[in-house]
Formats: sequence, C-alpha cells, structure tokens
Amino acid sequence: MTISRDAAWTLLCEYTTSESLRKHALAVESAVGGYARRFGEDEEAWAAVALLHDFDYERYPDAENHPYRGAEVLREKGYPEWFVRAVLSHADYTGVTRESLLEKVLFACDEMAGFVTAAALVRPSKSVLDLEASSVVKRMKDKAFARAVKREDLRAGAEVLNLPLADHVANVIAAMRERAEELGLKGTL
Repeated sequence: MTISRDAAWTLLCEYTTSESLRKHALAVESAVGGYARRFGEDEEAWAAVALLHDFDYERYPDAENHPYRGAEVLREKGYPEWFVRAVLSHADYTGVTRESLLEKVLFACDEMAGFVTAAALVRPSKSVLDLEASSVVKRMKDKAFARAVKREDLRAGAEVLNLPLADHVANVIAAMRERAEELGLKGTL
C-alpha cells in the first residue's frame, strides 16, 4: 500500500467532523512533519500517521476503544503494521512501547501541539506567529491553564527526544508557524 497524506486526510474527515479535532490533527501533523524534515525521514508517511493518530476518537472517545478501533480500521485498509503500531503507541494505556523514532516523535508532539495551540489562543494577538518557547514553558507552570494536559507528558516528550524542553517547544512552534493560517493560529498578525 502507498501511504499518502491525501488518503489520510480523507479518512480523518470520514471519521472526524469536529473542526477542533481536525485542527488538532493538523497541528500534530505540522509538528511531526517538522521533525521528519529535521531527521531526514519520510515526511508524507509521518504526516499521515500524525493525521490519523486520533481519527477514531470522535466515535470512540473512551480508553476501551481508542485507539484500538482505529487500529482495526487501519489494518482493514491495508496500512502497514509499523503505521498501526505508531498510532497505538501514542496512548500510554495501550501498553505499546515507543521504540521507533516516529513513535517517539508522535508522542512528543501530540500533547505539545495542543498546549502550544492553547498558549497561542490566549495571547492578545491570538497567534502562534509571536509566541515564544519561554512563554509556553511559563504557562506549563500554571496548573489552571489547559489543566487537562499532563505536564509530565509534555516534559516526557522532550526527554524521549533527548532535547531540552525549551528546544522541543521551539521546534513545535516553528513547525506550526509554517501553517498558522490553516491551523487558525495566524490571529491578528
């Protein structure tokens, strides 16, 4: 099977109608794609994984089904096992350890992309274009801000990539800036 970003987008849209979940997928895609370029990996394949990591969540938002149902669909559609494994590995509760670089990057970017989005949207500009890593790191200390995001996951993501937290945040911001308009994060800038 040929893995394409377009096919992944089509499948995501078939399963996900929520604009916010689609934008989350796009934000994770931009961050994972940025790391694919940085590491010289297949950006289109990595982007497809990022787009589909939560594609089943709207239909199956509980830990008993997500991402397991999505993995079943991916297998039925002929996606390779490394792809399915990466999707499964992004959730700690699946027990699928993160071994490949893709699996580590997906985990590192999933929650961070959401947190960066939240940090951008509370700025006066409502933009990622003037968001700095130091501001995001500072927001992480505020337990009331984006309280559903586990700070230990944000830190663990940087650690699994062997990067200082601020560097990982800066990498995610830089990748998301490239697609700020599509992500709804251009704001007033």
